Amino acid sequence: MNTIDFSFDPEWMDTLTAPFMANAFAAGLFIALAAGVMGYFTIARHSTFAAHALAHIGLPGATGAVLLGVPVSLGMGAFALGGALVIGALGKRVSEREIATGTVLAFATGLGLFFARLSSSASQQMQSILFGSILTITTDQIIGFAVFDALLLVLLAVIYRPLLFSSLDEQVAQAKGVPIGLMNVAFMAIMAGVITIAVPAVGTLLIFALVITPAATANILAGSPFKAMVIASVLCLTSIWLGLVLSAMFPAPPSFIIVTLSTLFWAIAKGVNTLKTR
Repeated sequence: MNTIDFSFDPEWMDTLTAPFMANAFAAGLFIALAAGVMGYFTIARHSTFAAHALAHIGLPGATGAVLLGVPVSLGMGAFALGGALVIGALGKRVSEREIATGTVLAFATGLGLFFARLSSSASQQMQSILFGSILTITTDQIIGFAVFDALLLVLLAVIYRPLLFSSLDEQVAQAKGVPIGLMNVAFMAIMAGVITIAVPAVGTLLIFALVITPAATANILAGSPFKAMVIASVLCLTSIWLGLVLSAMFPAPPSFIIVTLSTLFWAIAKGVNTLKTR
C-alpha cells in the first residue's frame, strides 16, 4: 500500500537558494503581473470560459511542438493566439463568443490528443503541460516573460480606456464609437499571451486559479478597476511565491499549493464579505 509522506524538510532553505528556484521566483513575478491585470478584464468581459479554454486550445500547439522539436512555449503560443483570433473575430457578442469558444476548444483538444499519440516524448511531457512545471523554467523563458509584460503595459497604455469601457458596458461603448470588434480581438490576443506564460506555472488544467481566482478575490476587496488589478497581481504573486516556499518545506507539487492558496484567499474574502453584508 502506498503512503504519502508530508514530512517537513529541514534543508528547505538550501532548496530555496538553488538556481532553479531563483528562476521560478522571477517567473512568478512576471506571470503575476500579467495574470492579475488581464484577469480583471476577463471577469469584466464575462470571458472566464474563453480564458480557461485558451489554455486547452494551446495544448495541440504544445504537443505538436514536441513532435517537431521546437520550443513548447512557441507552439502553445501560436495555437493559443490562432484560437484567440478566431474566437475574437467570430464572437462579437457574449453568446457568440461562448459558441465559438466551445467549437474551437473541442477541435483543439482532439488535435492535441492526436499529436500526443504520434510522439512518445509528447506523451511524456503531457503531465507538465497539464499540471505545470514552474521549477523547470529557464532563463530564456524568463526573458520572454519580461518582454511580454513590457509589451503588455505599452499596449494597455494605448487601449486601456476603450478596452475598459467596452468591458464594463459593451452596448454603450459601441454607441459611443468604440470599435468593439477590434477590442474583442485585441483582448483575446493578449489573453493568449498571458495564458502562454502562465501555463508553465500551473498547467492548462489549473490555469483558472492564476488568471481568474485572484481577480475574483480582488473584485470583492477593491472599489475601482485599477485597485482591483493591483490587488489581483499581488494576490497572484503571493500565491506563487508562498507556494514555492511551502513546496520547498514540504514534498508537494508547487502547482497544487499555488492553486490551493489562490482558492483559499478567495474563500476568505468571500466569507468575510458575506458576513459584512448580513
